[in-house]
Amino acid sequence: MKWFAYNVLFGIVYMAMLPSFLLRMKRRGGYRARMGDRFGRYPADVIAALRAGPRIWIHAVSVGEVAVAGQLMRAMRAKDPSVRFAFSTTSSTGWRQAEGLLEPGDTLIYNPLDFGGCVRRALDAVEPRAIILTESEIWPNFIRAAKRRGIPLFLVNARVSDRSAPRYRRLRWFFGEVLRCFSRIFAQSGLDAQRLVDAGADSAAVVVTGSFKFDVAKRNPSKENELRAWIGDGEILLGGSTWPGEDAVMLRIYSELLRSHPGVKLVIAPRHFEKADAVEANIRRAGFECVRRSNGSPGAEPKRVDGRESSTPGVRRQAPVFLCDTTGEMMGLFGIAAVAFVGKSLCEHGSQNMIEPCLCGVPTLVGPYTENFRPVMSDLLASDAILQVPDEKSLKQEVLRLFDDPAARTALGARAREAVERRRGVVDRCADELLASLRRRVR
Repeated sequence: MKWFAYNVLFGIVYMAMLPSFLLRMKRRGGYRARMGDRFGRYPADVIAALRAGPRIWIHAVSVGEVAVAGQLMRAMRAKDPSVRFAFSTTSSTGWRQAEGLLEPGDTLIYNPLDFGGCVRRALDAVEPRAIILTESEIWPNFIRAAKRRGIPLFLVNARVSDRSAPRYRRLRWFFGEVLRCFSRIFAQSGLDAQRLVDAGADSAAVVVTGSFKFDVAKRNPSKENELRAWIGDGEILLGGSTWPGEDAVMLRIYSELLRSHPGVKLVIAPRHFEKADAVEANIRRAGFECVRRSNGSPGAEPKRVDGRESSTPGVRRQAPVFLCDTTGEMMGLFGIAAVAFVGKSLCEHGSQNMIEPCLCGVPTLVGPYTENFRPVMSDLLASDAILQVPDEKSLKQEVLRLFDDPAARTALGARAREAVERRRGVVDRCADELLASLRRRVR
């Protein structure tokens, strides 16, 4: 009865959210040509590729989780070169990132909708030897169908957010059956592990590994050089992965910073590039010119046409703000920043990844809302490796202080890099256990 109710409710929710999905598709583009994947209906060439040999199905919802999955794939391939993957993702941005992670023999698909028929067709097509889900990807019909077929299931880098934990616990009668389908759950922290057990997971199947994301971050020197050529000389204040409202905060702080540090440049990289037009409007309202990365011209600046700004590259003007509205360049930006603020932490809940700037030795600031990275933040704060501020006023004070005190900047950046380096190695250990588990099943 409960699964009938779930399927009815899921169908209602999906239909209610369909207009927003279609609008997002129109804005982002990318996966309309593969819409059949959502229903477990794949093109003939994809079916042929899937039938070429057994593979592990690994699923990651979007950009951050794709990076986690990609690191795990590389580690498993290094230990067993015969491993092949079917890689599924949810978003078009995740798809674009995943394309760069595939090796010959791997296949990229969109994950099926969690309806029984879609799931059955997808499993029939892929015929995976195992399924690996990342972080909090709990799709009941998909998981239960795989379990019924005897396919081993693993959840890696598992976490339960502060917001989700009470709901999981209240609905233990529902989630418990799903969580007990997993052969092994690799949790980010002891708290995440306890929350999963409270939600009904088998305690014997849950192991605490630490966060995969300490291993995922990798510096990209060639991208750093490319971005430095685009921005030019001078120290950089970076607003990384900002959400609505946070770009305006960075602009207000930058206006004040320029009074004492006129050579500093501000770079804003919004989390969702389709919001770049709104960010550019905020930049112009704040009185700055805007240099958009998507224009493709280093140091380019929009010209005025009939008294208005256009996006045509022209001559750079005084104190431009650089808007990085392209994907796949965040790590390069962190590598050249003097000070970085990590978004979705001041005006929005959850936070984006603060490990990346810390690995680069960049003094890193976040707002009060970092629940998506709770174990990571606990480690970094304990090492005095990151600055967490409660509001815009405190963020401004810390930014000004750091630019006034290069020695403090250097010391904070060094502590950040050391804290990340000490916690690496999680992915290799999990890859070993996953492969060992699969070998035991073959015997």
